[in-house]
Amino acid sequence: MFTLKITVTFSVTREKIVGSDEALNKRIKTTLQKLAVNPSHPSLQSHKVNTQNYGIRWSSWVTGDIRIIWDYDSEQRLVIILLDIGTHSGTHKVFK
Repeated sequence: MFTLKITVTFSVTREKIVGSDEALNKRIKTTLQKLAVNPSHPSLQSHKVNTQNYGIRWSSWVTGDIRIIWDYDSEQRLVIILLDIGTHSGTHKVFK
C-alpha cells in the first residue's frame, strides 16, 4: 500500500475542478484509493507524460478528460506525491 502525499497545488486545483459536483468528487476518491493500492491498476491507465509544469511525471485517468499528475517520492519508498489534477483541454491544462 502506498501513502499519498497531497501538494497544495493538487488540493487547490481539485477544489476548483470539483466545485459542488459530488459525482466527480467520488470518482476522484475512487481513483486515489486505487492509486494507493496499485498505481498500475488497469483502470487508471497510468503512464508517463511530459507536463507543462512538472516535466516527465506519471498521469492516471479519473474521467475521459481529467487526469491526476503524480510521481514516486525519490526518498521514501511506497510514497506517491500528488502534484496536480487537470484536463487535456480546459483551464486546468497540465499537459504540453
